[in-house]
Amino acid sequence: MNTRKTPLVKGFRQSAPYLNAHVGKTMVIMVGGEAIADPNFANIVNDIALLHSLGIHIVMVYGARPQITTLLEQQHYNSPYHKGIRITDAHSLEIAKQAAGQLQLDITARFSMGLNNNTPMAGSQINVISGNFIIAQPLGIDDGIDFCHSGKIRRINNSAITSQLEQGSIVLLGPIASSVTGECFNLTSEEIATQVAIRLRADKLIGFCSEQGVIDSNNDIISELLPHDAEQVLRQLIDNDEQQSGTGRFLRGAITACHAGVPRSHLLSYKQDGALIQELFSLDGIGTQIVMSNAEKIRRADINDIGGILDLIQPLEAEGILVRRSREQLEREITLFTVIELDNLIIGCAALYPYSDEKMAEMACVAIHPDFRDGDRGVLLLNKLCQQARDTGLDKIFVLTTRSVHWFREQGFYECDIEQLPMIKKDLYNYQRRSKILIILIR
Repeated sequence: MNTRKTPLVKGFRQSAPYLNAHVGKTMVIMVGGEAIADPNFANIVNDIALLHSLGIHIVMVYGARPQITTLLEQQHYNSPYHKGIRITDAHSLEIAKQAAGQLQLDITARFSMGLNNNTPMAGSQINVISGNFIIAQPLGIDDGIDFCHSGKIRRINNSAITSQLEQGSIVLLGPIASSVTGECFNLTSEEIATQVAIRLRADKLIGFCSEQGVIDSNNDIISELLPHDAEQVLRQLIDNDEQQSGTGRFLRGAITACHAGVPRSHLLSYKQDGALIQELFSLDGIGTQIVMSNAEKIRRADINDIGGILDLIQPLEAEGILVRRSREQLEREITLFTVIELDNLIIGCAALYPYSDEKMAEMACVAIHPDFRDGDRGVLLLNKLCQQARDTGLDKIFVLTTRSVHWFREQGFYECDIEQLPMIKKDLYNYQRRSKILIILIR
């Protein structure tokens, strides 16, 4: 007999809260010319189409820097840079228009493949709209250098973009924009993406680079940066003359967007298939996000956290690690709980039961989501509960545990006997579970 398995179900269930959170939201996705040239770009387009099919409003901003450079080199024509911006003279502008126009057609054609039964978006109808949503103006002269037809944003037609998004279209914006005088100017894709995200009050700005995100000195991915931290990373890139890398260009935009109110900006690898979906629909993501404030919070629980706490503790109750608690009991005791929240999901909890007469408290119902047990979150909860106990004049915290004796010892707890428990707790001690009793002094 063949046994059919359901490996998809767990991932689908875990992604459900993110599906609810993202529907109807606006995301600005910045795709540089390097990403478009990569073989994985077809998968990125399919994933963007998938987001669109879920009811997410998509503005896609594409760049053409390497494509423009290639065409110029083929013609043996030099187009220098000044302060990281290409000096676009009349001939360079014609080349830029050629490259940008070709990419616009190619990207639109890829989204049209949704009608083909051989693609992941088979049967879908996707309208891709481009137009004069951006009005440009010249950069002018800087340090005696005339930028010629290199420009910057003068105005964004927010209402027109919003109207197209509400009608179910993907809005596609390229690096060439016209001015009120009828001239064309070459803009940077990062400026367009950043300013569109700000003006539309987008929920997310998303960009791509060759790495999996921002990499630290140990070659590990930094999962989250506050604007101040992102500025330090950018300064290091500038010192290493890497400010024009995909990471550097994205960080400049993300820092500006974050300060202007865009809640989150995400940097992903354009080489890794599925990175966009993994980042948006999983607990720990896969790239680096720049956030206005830390996405992970430790706080007192409230009645709205009951469901999340139950989801966290029920598997441990089933294994006999935790004593069973009903929803009714949790509702009565919810004010005693402290939770760790990440993206509106409860990933950790613990309760503090005070025994004021003995100046003691019990730390109980400690649980951390299995995907987050390597981040010292148990220590965070312990420190938080110790502070709560001190604030109420208590001197000791004790725990009863059957599985985590060594962890509590590492945190400074020592074993004791039942006689050191508060009288009420001694009467309730379950001799069948034979829990170890450990105490820590907090004064």
